[in-house]
Amino acid sequence: MKKAVLLSLAFVFLGGITTAQAADKIGYVDLSRLFAEYGKTKDYDKVLNEKETAYNTEREKKVNELKQLQEKLNLLSEKEKEAKKGDLQSKIKSLQDFDRQQQTDLRKEQDEKMKEILKDIEAAVSQYASKEGYTLVFNDRVLVYQDKGLDITDKVMDILSKSYKK
Repeated sequence: MKKAVLLSLAFVFLGGITTAQAADKIGYVDLSRLFAEYGKTKDYDKVLNEKETAYNTEREKKVNELKQLQEKLNLLSEKEKEAKKGDLQSKIKSLQDFDRQQQTDLRKEQDEKMKEILKDIEAAVSQYASKEGYTLVFNDRVLVYQDKGLDITDKVMDILSKSYKK
């Protein structure tokens, strides 16, 4: 008799847990799609391309100066070459420093923008999840299987699009 009562209490208790778990609302988002389709990402890509073009133009100018200096050195006598060789080495070092600095600056800016964009996405996911009563929202990359009915990517994208003003 005691066993039957204990078993029935255990079933009621465990049944309550499953009922509580069933009430949890779970969804997922395609983070890479949100990132790629977000207007801020697209706008930043344009800015980055412009900066890279300006960098490449400036670099090409410096490379052409080096080529011209090299051609002039080839026309000079050995004694004159030795005198001008330091100038060539200085310009080569200047180009290398320029390359290194530009790459560092671009990488730093990219990292900052990426963090900013991901923060926007996280805020939109949080806003939607709290408004709609979601308990958990996952990145689709960590899921082995997803029911397409749990995908809230489009709804989060709507929030991102509305919140981003150019």
